[in-house]
Amino acid sequence: MSQMKGKTLVITGATKGIGEAIATKFASQGVNIAFTYNSNAEIANKLAQKWEKEYGIKAKAYPLNILEPDEFKPLFEAIDADFDRVDFFVSNAMIYGRAVVGGYGKFMRLKPKGLNNIYTATVNAFVVGSQEAAKRMEKTGGGSIVTMSSTGNLIYIDNYAGHGTNKAAVEAMSRYAAVELGEMNIRVNAVSGGPIDTDALKAFVNYEEVKAETIKRSALNRMGQPEDIAGTVYFLCTEEASWITGQTIVVDGGTTFR
Repeated sequence: MSQMKGKTLVITGATKGIGEAIATKFASQGVNIAFTYNSNAEIANKLAQKWEKEYGIKAKAYPLNILEPDEFKPLFEAIDADFDRVDFFVSNAMIYGRAVVGGYGKFMRLKPKGLNNIYTATVNAFVVGSQEAAKRMEKTGGGSIVTMSSTGNLIYIDNYAGHGTNKAAVEAMSRYAAVELGEMNIRVNAVSGGPIDTDALKAFVNYEEVKAETIKRSALNRMGQPEDIAGTVYFLCTEEASWITGQTIVVDGGTTFR
């Protein structure tokens, strides 16, 4: 814990699922947590209080609409007022539901608005969030940035073309960022998860089919859990991963090679 204690993680979308698991992992190691939520301030504030009480760290929630990239600058200015440093940034928040209509579906039913929303929430959010985080990391001598990806850009998943292609784009963007931010001693990587059992996955109309197929394909014969992703994200931010940058780490239970 000594390496990480007292440092600060900024993570988007940490009130449930993978984001909550990542924030909990970092908090358990003494890392302060600045995290965003979309609409439910009550749940977010309860989580902040829980992490502070259980792990003795500082945690605070901030509202953010990832479909509005201009919100990132004031977000980080607010974080500056509450935290004295930024060491890690995890671009995790995603959209589903009405916002992805036209972006989630069969190829012949894809629409520009839905596709553009997914791009904004995936690629633009990573770029703008990482730019703001990097400015702060440079002042403390470096840091680590991680973006969330998906194996849906490696294998075919029904109705996932909009998400899968944008995850491929954010992986490519993370490699470019890794090269250019390396001179600031900032490492940038992506974590590509197989289907993880979260509310976002349950929102898929073919959730039960995806779940059954994932278990069938997995070498470990089970669905992925948020904690499976959280451990890898945490590792990439530690000194043990100090020479890992520009990479995509696949965490999929062996589903992509069967």
